[in-house]
Amino acid sequence: MTNALLDVRNLKIGATAYPPGEPPQEIEIVHGVSFTLEKGKVLGLIGESGAGKSTIGLAALGYGRGGVEITGGEVWINGRDILKGGMRGLRALRGAEVTYVAQSAAAAFNPAKKLMEQVTEAAILHKKFSKAEAEARAVELFRKLGLPNPETFGDRYPHQVSGGQLQRAMTALALCPEPDLVVFDEPTTALDVTTQIDVLAAIKEAIHDTGVAALYITHDLAVVAQVADDIMVLRYGDKVEYGATDQIINAPQEEYTRELVTVRSIRHEEKAPTPDAVLKVDRVTARYAGTAFNVLKDISVELHPGQTLAVVGESGSGKSTLARAITGLLPPGEGSITFDGRRLSPTLSGRSREDLRELQMIYQMADVAMNPRQTVGTIIGRPLEFYFGMRGAEKRQRVKELLEEIEMSDGFIDRYPAELSGGQKQRVCIARALAAKPKLIICDEVTSALDPLVADGILRLLLNLQKREGVAYLFITHDLATVRAIADSIAVMYRGEVVRYGSKTEVLSPPFDDYTDLLLSSVPEMKLGWLEEVIAHRKMESAGN
Repeated sequence: MTNALLDVRNLKIGATAYPPGEPPQEIEIVHGVSFTLEKGKVLGLIGESGAGKSTIGLAALGYGRGGVEITGGEVWINGRDILKGGMRGLRALRGAEVTYVAQSAAAAFNPAKKLMEQVTEAAILHKKFSKAEAEARAVELFRKLGLPNPETFGDRYPHQVSGGQLQRAMTALALCPEPDLVVFDEPTTALDVTTQIDVLAAIKEAIHDTGVAALYITHDLAVVAQVADDIMVLRYGDKVEYGATDQIINAPQEEYTRELVTVRSIRHEEKAPTPDAVLKVDRVTARYAGTAFNVLKDISVELHPGQTLAVVGESGSGKSTLARAITGLLPPGEGSITFDGRRLSPTLSGRSREDLRELQMIYQMADVAMNPRQTVGTIIGRPLEFYFGMRGAEKRQRVKELLEEIEMSDGFIDRYPAELSGGQKQRVCIARALAAKPKLIICDEVTSALDPLVADGILRLLLNLQKREGVAYLFITHDLATVRAIADSIAVMYRGEVVRYGSKTEVLSPPFDDYTDLLLSSVPEMKLGWLEEVIAHRKMESAGN
């Protein structure tokens, strides 16, 4: 026995696979992982998609998601093995001793109930507090987490608050019952950098003030470096390296850990623009039907052949709305969009087949952008049929060539999306866009849902394809590291307006406007104490104002 709050010993987790045409197979996805966590400490679980981070984190609640089962080992919490207490013991544990913060708070909250009712539910159910006491604690947590109007914040429904506020509300939900351990599962991955800083600071302060222990799951090493005392690096269900945060960041022992620390080493030199623009957005203003305010306000940008324009800004700044206007899904109320020298119809229905072919789009979530019942060959082959009339052997040969272009073998041609990794799915979506032989591809947050190593591979692929094919990219992102890696020019958006625009060198060189300065200073650095430095600097600036 140890005195640790959480003691995981030789944990093994498995699942049942159902290969097409073969009998079910038992597979092991976590292979005998062991670690401990003391009270008041934070352990970061880091690794790429499929490493087993969330699976191990959920084991601290005695839970296996999606048919996954704990097949071996022990999970000790407060001196008892929770795997031997049965369902009654687990129900008493969850929401009382151990709580959970999900990656998507929007999907985790019940939209039909007010926030206060949901934040206090576990504390009341487990008889930790009376209703009045739980509500008073919730208000205290709302205040501690920097939520607006803490006394009345709980009266709102989930849809009435921003994504960052909802993520902090979920942290309040997890802390309300005064648990011993909180499992944070990618709590800031879906947030823009400015919101991420606020949520990270709130989480770190709340952990410090309450003395709770935490598992912090993420694929972003720079983020976990700001909150964790120790870090465990995972890959393919195995523990690769385990040590103090300072050692992992500054003196990693294993090659894989060194790769994680040094990822995003892409150095893309911006190109001088050619005389003619492939895309020209001229003074575009747009609003959604039924609303009284403009979501795009007098937007003017240009993109030249073979170049990348990065459109950057926080959630709600109008980045994706601009893409909708360019593709004809949101007709502008004012202004014009010119593509390859011709003025585009403001509506999708008014555009020619050639317009559609030459302007393609790759979406953020590859999972929902592909038909799960179609093979990779069918998905990539559809544009070949639609635009070029290819059939049979000719189409299959071209699909194989496109798979080779995205660095996937023709062995993937008959696979279904469920048989691919996240990075492979995104590569298939890139191949589908390339199949149309476009002049411009709009990339809408195409790497934000991917772990850094996979995202790095996708960015390198896109840059190589651009060199070979001469395609232009309009790259929508909130990731400034991505912008530095791939952009030739940058448009910074804020509340529907372009507040800074020019070449990468111009936009990323001081002096900065206030919003661009905030955006650039919010990108997490791989440095211990960085978060405290940023918070202290902002407090000084606020005091000065």
